[in-house]
Amino acid sequence: MPQKTLWTRDELILAFNLYLTIEFGKIHSKNPDIIRLSGIIGRTPSAVAMRLSNFASIDPFHQQRGIGGLKNGMNQVKPIWSEFFNDKEELLFKSEEILASKENTSIENKYKDLLIDLKDLKGETVIREVKTRVNQCVFRKIVLTNYANKCAITGIDIPELLFASHIVPWSANEKYRLEPENGICFSALYDKAFDKGLIGINVEHKIIFSDSLKEKKNSEYFHKYFAPIENQEIIKAQKYLPRKEFLEHHLDTIFNKQVVL
Repeated sequence: MPQKTLWTRDELILAFNLYLTIEFGKIHSKNPDIIRLSGIIGRTPSAVAMRLSNFASIDPFHQQRGIGGLKNGMNQVKPIWSEFFNDKEELLFKSEEILASKENTSIENKYKDLLIDLKDLKGETVIREVKTRVNQCVFRKIVLTNYANKCAITGIDIPELLFASHIVPWSANEKYRLEPENGICFSALYDKAFDKGLIGINVEHKIIFSDSLKEKKNSEYFHKYFAPIENQEIIKAQKYLPRKEFLEHHLDTIFNKQVVL
């Protein structure tokens, strides 16, 4: 395959999308996801892997760890990185639109299972809802990747049972909706318990119980599903640790407040 030189903006956006949804230790030319993207944009798997390493070189997480990534080419990727952190909602959706186009389909067709109930909506309403649902799907990929596709409490690695739980709820603050540090991967039971304030995660990343949940301490299900995890530290995120201010928001506004059992 003849190798092109300059990467287009669309190609860089697609590479960044993949960077966010792939584990850092798996950035290599043999990775099936990298091979797939290389075929879509007409570049070699090695070239795509190198571009992902360029993004790693400007990722604050890796800079703090002293891992430099590939610095040659970093100036090409900086504008995309800056654009994402200034407007995550727009760039994530744009990346999925570009990818759908490269795959010779539409965003609506690609995500038809998510959008099936929107057929009666029109105009700006449907546009806004499509963007929201697509971005939520991408956010889920980012969060699950950040926890190595495992529940941060149980280690369950069955994708169908995993949720990207928002710490600050989606509806509470538009600015934080798509922040990787605002998501924790939980399996279904603990996702719901966290969402309803029955459990919380303190700033030491340990699991704490609400008063209403503690009232069930004599039940069989409490001993089976909750007692073993009290004060347990959640599995450490690979890159984006839960932000302290997000955890505090959950503790202040949701934990121990919403549910009376």
